[in-house]
Amino acid sequence: MPEDELTPDSLLRHGDIEIEMRMPYSSNATFMVRVTRGEHSHRAIYKPLRGERPLWDFPPGLYRREIAAYRLALAMGYDFVPLTILRDGPLGEGSLQMLVDANFEHHYFTLFESRPDLHDRFRDIAIFDIVSNNSDRKSGHVLIDSNDHITAIDHGLCFSADFKLRTVIWEFGGEEIPAAALQAIERVSTSLPLDVSSLLEADEITAFGERAAWLLEHQRFPVDESGRRYPWPLV
Repeated sequence: MPEDELTPDSLLRHGDIEIEMRMPYSSNATFMVRVTRGEHSHRAIYKPLRGERPLWDFPPGLYRREIAAYRLALAMGYDFVPLTILRDGPLGEGSLQMLVDANFEHHYFTLFESRPDLHDRFRDIAIFDIVSNNSDRKSGHVLIDSNDHITAIDHGLCFSADFKLRTVIWEFGGEEIPAAALQAIERVSTSLPLDVSSLLEADEITAFGERAAWLLEHQRFPVDESGRRYPWPLV
């Protein structure tokens, strides 16, 4: 492929990876890297298996869940998870995600209050988090760029077979799920795409189908009656 036709996917897959820094405040080793091919380069987030801390409730390989989340979002028709691929990088196999040029002064809490025009987008993220069983949707995991595009990041703690939903997005609890969101769920409810299911365990695939079926049956956003289904820290 000529360099002037280089796609973001091709850049991430075939570019040279140089680690620029380790990201602060990350529980696992997460690196900002620069990916370069010829005259083209872009920053990305690299999460190698070697940098993961063992967890009692998730098997090793959280980076595979990052990739599964990106592929699931695409299958549902959503574009808010940045391009994420599998790469063998400087520290071994891991996920490589295109870095979002976001305004980090804003996050879900500030955007929900100041931008009601974005609420439908947040409803989509809430639906995605339920079907993917996201146990770590912090406010700072919802970003906005200069083009007002909303991005959702950090999906390593998704897809557990046990219901572990923990999220800051509860404002829509009890509302009817919009028709477009129901259609997005239907796209994956009966058959999870192979490129997603191949990254998960058999019981996780079964549980995914059960969550999707529940949403299609009730057609309402769930309500957190316990008041405990929040991540920590919130931001």
